[in-house]
Order: sequence, then C-alpha cells, then structure tokens
Amino acid sequence: MHALFEEAGKFLAGRILSEADTSAQVELDSGKRVKVKAAHILLKFEKPAPAELVAQAQAVAETIELDLAWEFAPEDEFGFADLARDYFSENATLIQQAGALFRLYDAPHYFRRAGKGRFKKASAEILQQALAAIEKKKAILAQIDEWAAALGRSECPQPIRDQLYKILFKPDKNAPEYKAVVEASRATHTAPLDLLQKAGAIDSAYQFHWKRFLFENFPKGTGFPALTAPVIADELPLSSAQAYSIDDSQTTEIDDALSVQGLGTGTVVLGIHIAAPGLAIQPGSAIDQLGRARLSTVYMPGYKITMLPDDVVQTYTLDEGRANPAVSLYVTIDEATLEFKGSETRLERVHVAANLRHDLLDAVVTEEWLSNPEFEHQNDPKRLSELRPQLSFLHRLAKDLKARREVVRGKPENFNRPDYNFRLVGNHGAEPTGDEQVQISVRQRGAPLDLIVAEAMIVANSTWGSWMAELGVPGIYRSQASMAPGVKVRMGTKALPHAGIGVKAYSWATSPLRRYTDLVNQWQIIACARHGKTAALAAPFKPKDADLFSIISSFDAAYGAYNGYQAGMERFWTLKYVEQNGITELNATVFKEGPGGSFLVRADDIPLVFPVLGAQNLPRGARLKVKLGEVDEITLDIHGTVIERLDDPADTSDDGPVDDAEDDDTVAGPIAIAVDVNEAPADATAAAPAA
Repeated sequence: MHALFEEAGKFLAGRILSEADTSAQVELDSGKRVKVKAAHILLKFEKPAPAELVAQAQAVAETIELDLAWEFAPEDEFGFADLARDYFSENATLIQQAGALFRLYDAPHYFRRAGKGRFKKASAEILQQALAAIEKKKAILAQIDEWAAALGRSECPQPIRDQLYKILFKPDKNAPEYKAVVEASRATHTAPLDLLQKAGAIDSAYQFHWKRFLFENFPKGTGFPALTAPVIADELPLSSAQAYSIDDSQTTEIDDALSVQGLGTGTVVLGIHIAAPGLAIQPGSAIDQLGRARLSTVYMPGYKITMLPDDVVQTYTLDEGRANPAVSLYVTIDEATLEFKGSETRLERVHVAANLRHDLLDAVVTEEWLSNPEFEHQNDPKRLSELRPQLSFLHRLAKDLKARREVVRGKPENFNRPDYNFRLVGNHGAEPTGDEQVQISVRQRGAPLDLIVAEAMIVANSTWGSWMAELGVPGIYRSQASMAPGVKVRMGTKALPHAGIGVKAYSWATSPLRRYTDLVNQWQIIACARHGKTAALAAPFKPKDADLFSIISSFDAAYGAYNGYQAGMERFWTLKYVEQNGITELNATVFKEGPGGSFLVRADDIPLVFPVLGAQNLPRGARLKVKLGEVDEITLDIHGTVIERLDDPADTSDDGPVDDAEDDDTVAGPIAIAVDVNEAPADATAAAPAA
C-alpha cells in the first residue's frame, strides 16, 4: 500500500511500512523513512508506483482550466476529490483526484485552503482583484526584464534615469527601477554604479555630486517661500563707534564688524558688533522655522545655499554706509599692557563705515605695514590708510591674545599649511555646471586680517559664553576636554573649557545669519542684555530645555553633512584643476601610512591628498615627486606613483607636531550605495495575493 501525503507544504508519496491509529511509517523512493500523521495522508493506493502517480498527476493538473474548475466548485467548503468528480466524472480516477489536488493547491487566488485537502473557492470580486494583480505583476516583471536588458546594452531607460539617486542611495527595493538595476548588474557582472555610468545615467560628474547632495539634504529643493523680514521694534540707541567689517569678496551675509575707540588715551575700547536678526526674528516664527530646517549656510566653490532668504539676510546684514542693528560687545583694554579691564554688552545701532575685503587687501595689510608706521605701499587706498592705526592696534592685540591662548593650550597653533581659494571663471554666484575653468590661489593661514577677525570672534564667543553661564542662562557651547589624541570637540549646553582654543568657555554667537546655533545663542544673549540677573526667567530657552538638545543634535548632523559636501566639492574642483592644466606630475609630502602598503601624501601646491605606491619605509615629512594616475570624477579618486624622493633619505625627521585635525583631510574612497545585488531575485510566482 502506498500513500500520498502533505509535509511542510509539499506533496510526497511513498510505501506504507506500518500503520497505527494516528500515524504511519512511510518509506520514500529515496529510502528515507518518515513518520506521517494520519490526518496528513490524503490518498492511499496500490497502483501505480508513488513516483509514477506524482508524475501523472502533475501532467493532469496542467490540463485543468482554473476558470472552469472555479465554475464547477461548490460554494461551500469541499475536498479535492469532490472537485475531481465534478470536473472529470463521477468515477474520477486516482490520478485525476491527485491532479485536482495539485491544481487546487497551486491556485490560491482561485481557491483558499481550508485544511488538509480541503478548499473554498474565492468570491468573484476577490478573484477578479487577484487576477488583475497577477497581470499587473506579469507586466511589471516584463518591464523589469526590458529595462535590465537595455542597461545591459549600455542604454539607460528614462524612468531609471529619473530615479537614479533614489535607486542608489534611498531605494524602494520593491520598485521595478531598482530591481532592473539589480538584475542587470547580476546579468552583466558589473557593479551597479559602473553599470549606470556605462549606460549614460550620469551625464555630468558635477551634477551627480550636486543632485545627490540635494536628494539627501534638500529633497524639497533649495527655494524659499515668500516671506517678509520682520522689522526690529526696539528703539535702539545709536553707537558713537564707527565700525568696519572684514570678509572676503563673496560674502553677502556680513555678521560681524569691529570698532576701536580711545587710541592714544591709554584706555582703548574694542567693539565687536554682531548683526542682530534675533531682535526681530522670534522663536517659532516662519523665518525661524526656515533657519531651523536648514541650520547653516552651505558653502562650496562658486556657490552657496544660504540658511535664510536673501531678502531677510540683506535686512540685517552689516552693510557699509548705514546704521545697522547690532548686539555689541565692548571690551575695555589697557592700551599699553593689553590687559582686559571689563566688558559690556549693548543692543544698539552701529554705523558701519566700511566693508573691507581681505582677499583684495591681504597684499597691503602685511605684518610690516601694520608694525612699521614708516612703511608705505605705492597707492595705498585712502580708506585703508585712515584705518591703519586701528588695524595696527587690533593686530598687536590679536597676536597677544593668541600668545595667551597658546599658553593655555600648551602648544602653539599650527599655521604651517595654507588655505586655498577657489574661483570659477565667469561664474558670478550662479549655480555651476561643472565645466567652468577653475583657478586656485594660495592664502597663508594666520594672515594679519584673518588673525584680527579670528581673535576678536574668540573674545566675543568666550566672553558671552561665560556671561550666559554666570547668569544661569543655557546656551549652545563647543568644548574640548583636552588636547590628548582622540579627544574631539563636542557641542553641549554647558560652559566647559575648550582646550583646543585655550578658553574657559566657548559659545557660537558671532554668525547668526549663517548658523542657527548662533541665532539661538543670540536670543539668549539678548535676554541677558535686557534682564541681567533675571535673564534665566525671560530667555526663550530654559535650563535643561529638550529643544536645545534637539537643535544641537540636528545641527551636528547637518553641519557635518554640509562640511563633508564642501570638502568633496573642493576636491572635485582640485581634480578639475589637475585635468584642465594637464598636470601629470607634482611634488608632495608624506603625512601618514595608507592602506595596502601605500602612503598618504599632501600635494605641495594644491589642496590635494591622495595615496601613492612605489616606495617603502617613507617617514612622515618625506618629500616626493609623484606621477599622477587617472582622475575619477565620480569617486573623486586619484592615485600616484613615486618617481623619486626629493629630500635626503638620511634625514628621517618629520615636519613637526600636527594636531589631529591637521590630518583630517578628504581622501576619496568607494561611494557607499544602497543597491544590494546579493538579494534574492524577483519571484514571479509570488505575484498574486491569496484569495
């Protein structure tokens, strides 16, 4: 005697060896013996052999028309043998019964399973829905196959081109566009990104990086709704100071300006004047929500995405020739010793006499020009000559402040490496195309005008940070516990020391038009200026305010993404510079070991870090001539090969101590995409839902 039974969703047949009331021992054709529950045995038969029965029944099952079987089936629950008798004849054979079982089991959209060998037919409505779903699935699978074939021929279907960034970085893995890329990648044994490049999905490397950034950070676009900047309602006194800002020529958000009063009297008053959008923009307002959504201005060579609409920025920016609302910090200083004697914060209007542009003036405002009154350039600008005494004092003060901070730091700040300026020829603030001619110029870190502004901002941020803490008003701070390797700068709400800068507390409050954290701190500082010792009660953000922690978390993530994009775009334009100028060799300096026996080097004359091969045991600071390989503008990758060593190999000294941050350079690596070609392929048999 043989038995046909169901086991774990499969039909098996074999010879019954023994039988009890509730189970049977069955031997399969393979020789394996299994214990089968009696309820799972659907047919018992003498002939044919088990394998022959299964084969013949499967052939019969293929002949059963499901629509006709559904018509024959009773409305109530039924068994497979019942359907076989209705469909074939009253004397349906064993083979026909088994065939009916197989056909019913494989058609869940027509017949719902109601137990072992038992079924109930679907309603007409559900059946139509299921059949429509099957047809739709078949069409989708056919479309996937068609798109995958096109990709294999290096052609990119428009729907895949339209979904490129979603497919690569935030895919819906059930979407046909995604599945087509996966299938084509498998079929051609080509990595998805390479496949899409070959198919022409990426028209421009620059647009690839730009649109990817927008997709991940500005999915709704970079435009602003039409909003009017609110008017400052306060009756602000007019300061007697004449201030001037120092920025580069591309700066439109002028946040800060300086003034100096009392030169020659023995007591000098330094004024640090910060644009005051916080006097008009209120927490929770529509403009505040825009700032909180963006959190910072995004910078890149030739372009920027501002945190606030341009009309709003221009309302509060410290433009020359007008009296601008400002939050001003006045520091009283002994002119001879440069000792700080006191400070005061005022809410006022301050006249900005000049917007100085350091990229146009660095060649004039030199160490010698500032320190030697007898030194003159030919044709010094009159405006600059009038400011020479103030700038000379500010530079003397800045050097003194820097030296004091370095005592606290325990070591000098390293300004050995230059800054680089990028200029896209013919681009005047419009969105770049990626094809512009790029010019890269060198600007030494710590130039006098830079130093003046940097030290003044440190004074403001540290003074205001300590002041808020004294009044019990929470703010957003940056701190660093020590200068030990691996100890990073953190953001928080407590006034903790910043070892890297060398101050007891450091808030961010001097760029409220460009950074949302600074706008938040400005609201808190305004409360301190207005309310003094009771400021904690009036400030918008209270101690342990969950909103502050939320802002810090969001800002950290956004600021990191924005800075990463800026670094990536600077690398893109550097590689463009290499290509446009036909640079095949350059001089570079080793700064650490890289992976796979390579060394990471920093080009001497352009802002480029890359790995080189072809040498062993290179110490830090070794100077090399390097042959460059091919540029990959998508991965921003370039490699080099050592041609020769330029310094004396016997000299193993490196280039001195370097902060951790000095080694934190952008180096190309594989682009992380979300396409997984190892996932199970689309299953056509899973197309329809069960009825």
